Amino acid sequence: MVTHMNNFPALGGEATILVVDDTPANLSLMSSLLMDTYKVKVANCGERALEIAQSDTPPDLILLDIMMPGMDGYEVCRRLKAQVGTKDIPIIFITAMADVENESMGFAMGAVDYISKPFNKTVVKARIRVHMQLKRQSRLLENLVFMDALTEIPNRRALDQTFAQEWARSLRSDMPLTYILIDIDLFKKFNDHYGHGSGDECLVRVAKALHGCVQRPSDCLGRYGGEEFAAILANTDMDQALQVAQNFHDSVAALQIPHAHSEVAAQVTISMGVATTHPVAEQNRHLLSGAADRMLYAAKHAGKNTTRSQAF
Repeated sequence: MVTHMNNFPALGGEATILVVDDTPANLSLMSSLLMDTYKVKVANCGERALEIAQSDTPPDLILLDIMMPGMDGYEVCRRLKAQVGTKDIPIIFITAMADVENESMGFAMGAVDYISKPFNKTVVKARIRVHMQLKRQSRLLENLVFMDALTEIPNRRALDQTFAQEWARSLRSDMPLTYILIDIDLFKKFNDHYGHGSGDECLVRVAKALHGCVQRPSDCLGRYGGEEFAAILANTDMDQALQVAQNFHDSVAALQIPHAHSEVAAQVTISMGVATTHPVAEQNRHLLSGAADRMLYAAKHAGKNTTRSQAF
């Protein structure tokens, strides 16, 4: 598999656990118990827990005390489950109220487990380990939904989701957004001459080369369909976009994949359409992808193995 999925990463090696408890001794105990295996964050009240969970680096799992002054654990859980960005974070309630009624309430609100006080260290570690494994497996399955089976890079679904997210982000921050459409020149002739097996191998090699040119976590390079690929580049103006496009050209040229029936070059080449804009509220994001599509058509008409661009 290609090394990363841009906006769709698998759960990393060092996961983060947020421990929420108003008792300093309990925070200290849990931190010392878990810090050898996980990165541990702590919060001594519900408000602080929400701040950490809604930050740019949310935890992978939350250990949440139920009985706290002010905002109790149930309210924290309710608010986390009501937000798109935090609803999927597993929550394990920590409680001394080990009765069926309270456990049922917690599970109904979306908690995945309970840990009773006083803590049994072995049980705590075992339950956390199980839920971390479940989250990792869930994330891997989620990645498969967003991965192109042949090339193992993001698929059209991933591109569409990233486009919507980055359009909204660019709109809020008044930053430029770039959309690049990439097409392998005369790919049907390549398939007809070399066979579909070689065609698939060509797609995989081109995908890997293009994907290697996109390194920022906010960017996404994926397979648009057939022999077409697309790149969504956040906070990227036209000059920067054209440099990325040149990198795409260079990376595919460096593969030196023979294409005997191409009237463009002796090896596989690509054509690109680049479109850049500063999103505004009255615009539909598909104006940007549509402009990239028109520029790709213009590049094809201009003789292929080239790039055409539009900024608006």
